[in-house]
Amino acid sequence: MKALLVIDLQNDFLPDGSLAVPQAGELIPIINPLMKHYDLTVATQDWHPENHGSFATNHSGKKIGDLIDLDGLPQVLWPVHCVQNSKGANFAPDLETRNFSAIFQKGLDPQIDSYSGFYDNGHRQSTGLADFFHHKQISEVHLCGVATDYCVKFSALDSLREGFKTVLLTDACRGVELNNGDIAKALEEIKNAGGQLKTSSEIRQNLA
Repeated sequence: MKALLVIDLQNDFLPDGSLAVPQAGELIPIINPLMKHYDLTVATQDWHPENHGSFATNHSGKKIGDLIDLDGLPQVLWPVHCVQNSKGANFAPDLETRNFSAIFQKGLDPQIDSYSGFYDNGHRQSTGLADFFHHKQISEVHLCGVATDYCVKFSALDSLREGFKTVLLTDACRGVELNNGDIAKALEEIKNAGGQLKTSSEIRQNLA
């Protein structure tokens, strides 16, 4: 059984969003037709409270991009994004969310960020995604969405740790690239951990 895991395709990460990921809008027409090729499709959703510790505005004298210690973990400070029940936290309007078998929200605890769809950044709390996949007898997870060098990367690495065959769909992801080479490093890290890098066209051919 194969699952498509759609990572954080929310308004705040689209071109007009508060934390826009370059070319993220290009992903919708790639991902929508992919869903029919999988046994199930699951999505993750950033779902932050307004006082989240990853927001630069919640730290006096700090600015976006600064690195701080947040409850014992290094934390990049971001613009306010994906606040619970806000328009920015909604999924992209053209994304075919009716095909989602489940949605797993993350980043709810203001004291710790959650890049991965499986765990928070300290692996202190599980979102329940791994248990859900095991219950559904999923053995292979294919990832797409944003951002390649953050939430997609950490979701892929956790997917591998949980024992799933893991495939990153390279043309169905976009990255932030805070520093030059971040996306390439993320892809290499996933590959070195045992993940596979494929394109959506390869998947369509293999799963048709």
